[in-house]
Amino acid sequence: MEIRALHTDEPPPTGLLLLADPAPKLVKDYIARGQCFVAEADQQVVGVYVLLPTRPETAELVNIAVGEEFQGRGIGKQLVNHAIQEAKHLGFKTLEIGTGNSSIGQLALYQKCGFRITGIDRDFFIRHYSEEIYENGMQVMDMIRLSQDL
Repeated sequence: MEIRALHTDEPPPTGLLLLADPAPKLVKDYIARGQCFVAEADQQVVGVYVLLPTRPETAELVNIAVGEEFQGRGIGKQLVNHAIQEAKHLGFKTLEIGTGNSSIGQLALYQKCGFRITGIDRDFFIRHYSEEIYENGMQVMDMIRLSQDL
């Protein structure tokens, strides 16, 4: 598997991005402002992430997704670790990430990769998404914020 930056003339893998964030308008916005990376295996895009500069010396991993048929193979962890290395290479000092309160697997993954919980943005998904989102049998309401010093 290879992880690489999306080419400027290459369309982003919108279907994958919408797996992690069901709001097409938000995805389109941060794709335009950030840098998209894709994971390829056998000439097929199997994963994606977007790195977005947010403040001086700080970037956020705003979307990370792995195709459903490729989940459970460690690709997500490889993408997160690649994002950490890429953020360091670009000179960022802090990398942030946010996920839903019901994203049990993602919360475990991010902490295994060195992120620490820094806060909770209460009702984030209620304020920013027009439709209710459910995951793991729970409504996604709050965003759990995590960060890592690079």
